[in-house]
Formats: sequence, structure tokens, C-alpha cells
Amino acid sequence: MPSFVFQPEIHSLPIAGRPERFPVRRIYCVGRNYVSHIREMKEADERDPPFFFQKPADALVQDGESVPYPAFTSDFQYEVELVVALGAVGRDVATEQAGDLIFGYAVGIDMTRRDRQREACQRGLAWEVGKSFDQSAPCSRLYPVSSVGHLRRGAITLAVNGAERQRGDLSQLIWNVPEIISKISQQYELKPGDLIYTGTPAGVGPVNSGDSIQCTVEGLGSLGVTIA
Repeated sequence: MPSFVFQPEIHSLPIAGRPERFPVRRIYCVGRNYVSHIREMKEADERDPPFFFQKPADALVQDGESVPYPAFTSDFQYEVELVVALGAVGRDVATEQAGDLIFGYAVGIDMTRRDRQREACQRGLAWEVGKSFDQSAPCSRLYPVSSVGHLRRGAITLAVNGAERQRGDLSQLIWNVPEIISKISQQYELKPGDLIYTGTPAGVGPVNSGDSIQCTVEGLGSLGVTIA
């Protein structure tokens, strides 16, 4: 068998107003962070502490690209989310200092094989089969904090084929962005290049091949993908 060393691909996102790109190291996701979504899913206590799962960096899909309808599911669903991009190292970060780690923000979609996720929940298994598959993390360009400031409120929406399906406000996050960063940093050492998907409001639902998804976060522009 031949022996060789290959050069891994560096996955990255464009940065609004800048020629350079943002290399992505890890993608963390927050589960159940809007009360409205917890209620529609009927599967958790609204007072539960935050919990986290990850997606691989190569699950990223750029704005305007296609998301293949994945294998091993018949219930492929969308979840629009605010994405936080980190630009500094942090471990056991106090909530008051968490904002210092933020490089910028983006609009993202946590694509989900809902049937596989539900099966995993029922069996007490990890969510990876439902969450961490190929092309499961569409994300817009990044908007630096120096341009947009820190986002604490503002509409977050998603439409399928022009019909609005999700609408919420960032002020409705159960755990706000500094609290999320602080909590994750108790479990992992955060580093530049990390992304955090912060949770979705109510209105999640299925999509089919040919559907067009358009989502926005107030102050950040939009993200659009097509299901191939």
C-alpha cells in the first residue's frame, strides 16, 4: 500500500468588506435555546441548562450554493440561527469578558435529519446522526463586530419558496451570546476560527428537493441556499 501525506483542505467563510477569508476550526451548536422552539418540539424542560453538539468544519455551505438532499432521511428540516465567530482564545471565560472573544456574526442554518434525531433522542444516543452530516451547516459571510457591533436584539427569519416559516427575535434567546460563550468555554478551550450556532426559534419544518431557503438576521443581511 502506498504511503503518502495529504494536505487537508482549510474551510473558510468570506468576510464582509475584506479581501481575506475566515478559516473555520470548529462548529459548536446550542440545542434548544428559544422557548418557542422547545414548546413546539415538546421534548425538554424550558429551564434546562444549555447543551452543545458539534458539526464538522467541512459541513459548511456558502451563501448561494446548493445543499444536496441527504441520504438516510425522509424528514429533512431547516433551523435558522445567529452564528457567532470567535477571534481569540478563551477557557473558563467570565460572561462579562465573553464579548472580547467575538470576531463577528453571520446568518446560519442548522440543517437536520429530524427523523434520525428523534430516533437518537428516544434511544438516549448522541445527536450526530441527525445533525453532523455533510453539507449540514449553511452560513453567510461574516460581519465583523467593528462594522455591526454586538447583536442583542433584532428579527431572525426564514422563508421557503418565498413563504415565511420562522420569525423570532435575538432578544428571545434563553442563553444570550456571552452566556453561551462562557458555558462552552467551561467544557472546551475556544480558539480563533470557532463558530457557534446559537439556536433557532419556532417554525422548523421539512424541505424537499428544489426548494429555495432564504433567511435573515436583522443587521446582517441574508443567506440563501437551494435544496438540490
